[in-house]
Amino acid sequence: MTTILALDLGSTTGWAMRLADGIIVSGTMEFKPGRYEGGGMRFLRFRSWLDHLEAGAKGIGTVYVEEVRRHAGTDAAHIYGGFLAHLTAWCELKHIPYQGVPVGTIKRHATSKGNAGKDAVISAMQARGFNPEDDNEADALAILTWAIDTEGGVR
Repeated sequence: MTTILALDLGSTTGWAMRLADGIIVSGTMEFKPGRYEGGGMRFLRFRSWLDHLEAGAKGIGTVYVEEVRRHAGTDAAHIYGGFLAHLTAWCELKHIPYQGVPVGTIKRHATSKGNAGKDAVISAMQARGFNPEDDNEADALAILTWAIDTEGGVR
């Protein structure tokens, strides 16, 4: 069994990982810039965090990421694009396969509704035995359960 990493990218990034031994761990990580930091520091911290996750897991087999097509605001779109660029470059450097998963696919798998709200996804993950602290972690868990249940959409 290989390690799977699922990410919901943003200033507060949700993450979930199935380790090689089958144990699932999850959480959130903040990448908001500090008061005296330049705009690029969040991305440097993100890449460092990815290295930390990979080292802790003793390798990552595949990365799945929420594929967002629309954002409510310009800043959110720019931040998402920056994280996605750094993630895909990091995966290429490490020779780790990665795949985007459309938001509707994730929500439909978790709740049976492609347009489900945040609370429905949180409830669906709680029903599966998880205890997400917020919608970011719930989304990451939903991506991970989709990846496990469908073997990355192969079914």
